[in-house]
Amino acid sequence: MVSLFKKQRVLYVGIILIVLISAFKEQSENPLFSLAVKVENLSNEKGVVVIALYTREDSFPDEHYEKYYQISTNVISNRSASYTFNNLPTGKYAINVLHDENNDGEIDKGLVLPKEGIGFSNYHSIGIFNKPTFNKASFNIRSDTNIKVKVIYF
Repeated sequence: MVSLFKKQRVLYVGIILIVLISAFKEQSENPLFSLAVKVENLSNEKGVVVIALYTREDSFPDEHYEKYYQISTNVISNRSASYTFNNLPTGKYAINVLHDENNDGEIDKGLVLPKEGIGFSNYHSIGIFNKPTFNKASFNIRSDTNIKVKVIYF
């Protein structure tokens, strides 16, 4: 009877070890990375900078900041702001930035154009023939990544 108990215990310990080894193997096969986003040359130090991260084409651009993957609101120091997104799997991402000068969480507009600064990854200008799209703004993350996003004022 004792030997049967020992065999069962060895079997259970073996199963637990296999599960643990599988978990570590899975983790190493699906590494996670960081994305450091830097926003510089803001027009002033009013308000905050909203940095939104997107993973889907159908969510970008997101004028009302409702379809993001992750988002961060950041203080401005020396006309700059930054944020690091952590634990990101390998994949395609895009960034949308808002210099929210009145800190209301919305893009304030004049007749058509934004009154506050906006920016998108991979964009240095925005216009009728250069509208932001996920495909143009996207970049791949396969390692820890640093990017700068230019904020555009109209």
